[in-house]
Amino acid sequence: MSFDPQLQQAIAAHMQYLRDLGIYDFYRRDTDIVIEPTPEEPVIPPRQPVSPQPPVGSFVAPPSRTEALRAIQFEIGDCIRCALSRGRNKIVFGDGDPNARLMFVGEGPGADEDAEGIPFVGRAGQLLNNMIAATGLKREQVYIANIVKCRPPQNRVPEPEEANTCSPFLFQQIDVVRPEVIVALGSTAATYLLGVKSSLSGLRKRVHKCRGTKLIVTYHPAYLLRDPSQKKEAWQDLKLAMAELGLSIPSR
Repeated sequence: MSFDPQLQQAIAAHMQYLRDLGIYDFYRRDTDIVIEPTPEEPVIPPRQPVSPQPPVGSFVAPPSRTEALRAIQFEIGDCIRCALSRGRNKIVFGDGDPNARLMFVGEGPGADEDAEGIPFVGRAGQLLNNMIAATGLKREQVYIANIVKCRPPQNRVPEPEEANTCSPFLFQQIDVVRPEVIVALGSTAATYLLGVKSSLSGLRKRVHKCRGTKLIVTYHPAYLLRDPSQKKEAWQDLKLAMAELGLSIPSR
């Protein structure tokens, strides 16, 4: 082991100082010096970060109905699942309040709807708007969709393959909106919503069930344009729907 020359000189000077004091005996201590450890304070581990916990009784809110409907629309995409896609201009997804208590379901888009991508905007749509307004509601307060989302050629009735391919997306919309009452507009809508084929007269004036929701059948507005005498019957159906909602209809 080497020593620092300055340290050696300091030691020598200190020993000479002790001799001057009359101290001549020096004792060498063991080189292995055991130093008793001082009592140590208990080591406290650092606090681990704790993720915030929700208060008791709270829950994580699911995505909004608007976001859920947007996800369904994204899933549909630029659909080519059936032959109706070949002649369409725009997919007509749905329109209205995602939190609506009342939902209307029609058959399929017409020319005006195919052009704008919004259900019931043509002549039949204007009549539907008037029917909704007569109940005291606004179109913005209900939700509107169709069995198929692409226009059938010449506005023909959708083929079973077309309706069965497209209607699952409608069922998803119903499950998201969760309306209290659905009004099926016409026999095609009633057939695919109820899963049974029956005459309109046999389905009207009754409360059915569809996916846990009350369903009422009435005439399609396009039919009422051809036969206005049935508007009174359709009005009775709407009154039944409003009664199931617990809403009163304004006096006319």
